[in-house]
Amino acid sequence: MRLMQFQIDDMIKTALAEDINYIDVTTDYLVDEDKVNTAQYVAKAEGVLCGIEIALRVFTLLDPTATFEVLIHDGEEVKKGDIIARMTAHTRALLKGERTALNILQHMSGIATATNKCVKLVEGTRASVADTRKTLPGLRIFQKYAVTVGGGKNHRYNLSDCAMLKDTHLDAYGSITAAVNALREKMGHTVKIEVEVGTLEELKEALAAGCEIIMLDNMSCEQMAEAVKITDGKAKLEASGNVAEETIKAIAQTGVDIISMGALTHSVKAFDISMKMLKE
Repeated sequence: MRLMQFQIDDMIKTALAEDINYIDVTTDYLVDEDKVNTAQYVAKAEGVLCGIEIALRVFTLLDPTATFEVLIHDGEEVKKGDIIARMTAHTRALLKGERTALNILQHMSGIATATNKCVKLVEGTRASVADTRKTLPGLRIFQKYAVTVGGGKNHRYNLSDCAMLKDTHLDAYGSITAAVNALREKMGHTVKIEVEVGTLEELKEALAAGCEIIMLDNMSCEQMAEAVKITDGKAKLEASGNVAEETIKAIAQTGVDIISMGALTHSVKAFDISMKMLKE
């Protein structure tokens, strides 16, 4: 997965406008506009790096003369004390962009690190680890990219990617069979249908309706194992609901195909990185 530059720049410009407004009272009144410094990023924990090029782009937008030395790249593991990158730019640009760049880098690295932990926990099973649409508004492209850097898969990016019948759709429309039939009458032939089920009886109805993907919502491991037997490869099975590092291995061992985790994006812990100015 590769992000488009215009998307990156739009996100950064929005963040900078929010943070700087029209002046940085401290920096603009304190630092001479011609002063140049070198700073570096230092890891303060162990994990998987993500977002370094995006973070450095913050400084380029503030100072087109900025130069960089990247020592650790996206997807590579970092240890506490590692120097990730060095940035040389006008001091005002370094100080004004510090927080915005770190916010991006720490958040994306936190997602990549959390995803990678879960991916390693399900090794040896057929299950892949996927994200959800439970992303922070405006940050979806960064968050979903970070999941892939950590070794995970992206679930649908938006509502246009796949027809997904949740319990709220079914409550509003009626039965699984009726909803699936209604969708097939109107949607294009390239669009798949996923349906959320909470019981084995609903699973059987979804299979009979020909759904390509079935989400097992908040089922026990015993129920999921039975669902795998019933399905017998006729559809992809996705486990979802309250998935955590402590439970993901047991879920994967039931034989499901996909394990989706909202926690990868909506409540992940930021990865600890600091920016240090190098003394002249």
